[in-house]
Amino acid sequence: MAALSDQLLVVSIMAYLVAMICHAVEFAFGDRSVVGRAAVRPARQPALVGAGAAAEPPSVAAEPPSAVDGPAGAKPDAPQPSGRAALAGRIAVVLTVVAALVHLATLVTRGIAAERMPWGNMYEFVLAITFVGIAAWLGLLLRRPALRHLGLFMTLVMVLLLGVTGLVIYTPVGPLVPALDSYWFYVHISAIGLASGAFVLGIVPAVLYLLRNGYDQGKRSFPYSLAERVPAADVLERLTFRIHAFAFPLWTMGVIGGAIWAEASWGRYWGWDPKETWSFISWVIYAGYLHARATPSVKRTVATWIAIIGFLTMLMNLFGVNLFFEGLHSYA
Repeated sequence: MAALSDQLLVVSIMAYLVAMICHAVEFAFGDRSVVGRAAVRPARQPALVGAGAAAEPPSVAAEPPSAVDGPAGAKPDAPQPSGRAALAGRIAVVLTVVAALVHLATLVTRGIAAERMPWGNMYEFVLAITFVGIAAWLGLLLRRPALRHLGLFMTLVMVLLLGVTGLVIYTPVGPLVPALDSYWFYVHISAIGLASGAFVLGIVPAVLYLLRNGYDQGKRSFPYSLAERVPAADVLERLTFRIHAFAFPLWTMGVIGGAIWAEASWGRYWGWDPKETWSFISWVIYAGYLHARATPSVKRTVATWIAIIGFLTMLMNLFGVNLFFEGLHSYA
């Protein structure tokens, strides 16, 4: 089972890679006239009192509907480029689903081989959070087909993270270390894993929002030119906020659960271990993002940069702390 899990990881990476290429074909050769553009609702005519009153043309256009908003307004149709580009996009989605299923099989076979939940070390944890991220993306895509062009960047993230995981931090199957042999293993790691997977998904619209916003302001050089075909900036910004608003309470619960687990295992709730410290740093920065997003005087671009910095601290906690620091979490 352990060997099968390793082989399935390679298959999933290759499937994500081919899906990324198909997404890139649609992204590059699709119909430019429909991508990233939303249909504008006709402005409402004011109702005037009096038989002889003439209706004046509205001076302000109504806000275009959002691909992320609910049923309050009419949703724009998903971009439907014609011909081979559209076919490549549909193939990309199918391949992403196949890759996600193989990804899940990688985790399941790893868990069977280890006879435990498959997140007992750094290698397994990255496999788990990337699966959460891609599963959340497919669920979002099922509800909002207009966001399909984000698939290029989501599959790119999958290829990079899983490639680094398989090549750099691979760990053979083994039993849990004594410190992890507790029911808090399921509570703490589950919450942190779900939050981390959501943050992996959230970084994609966050970066694309900044690029799209720059593109709308007239910047046409690389990398802003990549945003020509992504959804509107306000759509991406709202999506970024909603994902982070979902993930932050889970991260908070995971940090609190880790502190309780630390008291049960080591006799103290908090000891400023490197991983504890960086988890707290990430929590503070993500809390700062949500606070900035809720503050009208803070620009949305500034708030989004805070979210990106939060993701970088999470990567530091995931890779840097485990690889370069000594501490009570060195077993990771």
